[in-house]
This record gives sequence, structure tokens and C-alpha cells, in this order.
Amino acid sequence: MTHLTNRKLKREGAYTLVEVLVALGVIGFMFSACMAGFSYGFGGVQLDRENSRAGQILLEKMELLRLYNWSQVTGADTNTYVPTNFTAPFYPISGNGGFLYNGSVSITNSGITQTYSNDIRTITVALTWTSNRVRHYRSMSTFVSQYGLQNYIY
Repeated sequence: MTHLTNRKLKREGAYTLVEVLVALGVIGFMFSACMAGFSYGFGGVQLDRENSRAGQILLEKMELLRLYNWSQVTGADTNTYVPTNFTAPFYPISGNGGFLYNGSVSITNSGITQTYSNDIRTITVALTWTSNRVRHYRSMSTFVSQYGLQNYIY
């Protein structure tokens, strides 16, 4: 009689093949969901880093252009050249690794109709870059006046 009871207890204490397969399926699904979440999170962090670096480059170029005097901005000063195209690396210190931002600088009339419209120009700095087969674009614009801040710095 004890032999039958022990055999019955052993049988009730084991897992069936179906239970093991269901448990493995649930664990596999949870692991896949966790890995997808990590991948999505790291992708978001990378995109934020790229946008932050683009903002740094735009601000750097704007600060440089802000210091030009009126003849340099309009092109009357032939000794100073405002480049219309430039590139900047993602990693500014090492210069290698990552990708390049392609930039452009355009200086145009302001588009206003007031009498002082000839004394104002619009400067636009634009960046484009490709990351993970997606093309990104950021730009920054400002007005520069003939009688603006740069006259007080020099």
C-alpha cells in the first residue's frame, strides 16, 4: 500500500510537458518584450544625443556670425568669407567615428517692408544628417542689423 501512495505522490508533484512549454513560451515572450523595450529606449537616447549635438553646432555657428560686422555679413569686406557650406562631426573631440552633419549658411534680405529693410539681413543656419537610414533636419535663423550689437563689440 505504501508503494502505491509514494507512486501517486510522485506523479502529482511533477510538471507536465504542456506546462513546461507554456512556461517557456511566457518567459520567451517576456524576454523579447524586455529586449524590445531596451532597444527602443537606447534608440531614443541616441536621437536625443544627435539633436543635442545639432543644437550645439547651430549655436556655435550663430555665435560666430553674430560677431561679424555689417560689411562682412553683406560681403563688402572681401577679406572675410562666410562659408555657405560646412561639415561638423558627431564626436567633436576625436573627429572620427559617428557621422557628419552637413550644414549650410544663407544670408538673405529680411523680407520686411519698412524703410530700414536695407539695414537688416536674415541669417539661417541649417543642418542635415542621416542616422539609421532616416534623414534629419534642424535650422536656426536670426536677424542681423547694420547698427546692431556687433558695432559695440569692436
